[in-house]
Amino acid sequence: MVIGNYRTQLWDKQSESFLPSTPGLGMHVEVKDPDGKVVLSRQYGSEGRFTFTSHTPGEHQICLHSNSTRMALFAGGKLRVHLDIQVGEHTNNYPEIAAKDKLTELQLRARQLLDQVEQIQKEQNYQRYREERFRMTSESTNQRVLWWSIAQTIILILTGIWQMRHLKSFFEAKKLV
Repeated sequence: MVIGNYRTQLWDKQSESFLPSTPGLGMHVEVKDPDGKVVLSRQYGSEGRFTFTSHTPGEHQICLHSNSTRMALFAGGKLRVHLDIQVGEHTNNYPEIAAKDKLTELQLRARQLLDQVEQIQKEQNYQRYREERFRMTSESTNQRVLWWSIAQTIILILTGIWQMRHLKSFFEAKKLV
């Protein structure tokens, strides 16, 4: 699970500083998984929170698009976006969970440890996936290098044979041999 919090600020030319943005300013958040499939595509306000869960390991693209380019008032201005992303067990608000489920301190700590173990397992699975992809890439590269060197050797041998025949016919034609 990934939670993203953001807020925007507009540049004010008069005070020459960034000020909190107006309510009319909006952000379009789009999240794509490593396969390029859209996981989340939604319009939010000038401040917001988005949440998504992806079952595909790898790098995800998070794109924030402002609607300020469509608004003539903000055209040509500067926009600052503060973005805070929380991933994995860091997304859980444990004091809120303890209050909701009426957990003791020991039970809450046990839940935190279980979440951390689950996150470690996910990270290990992701590292195994990356290692497998890297191994496949390495083997493919190794195979290509092998065939390239074999092709170069064959071309070199054929060029040598051609040169020897050509030189032999040249010397026979000049009656040097």
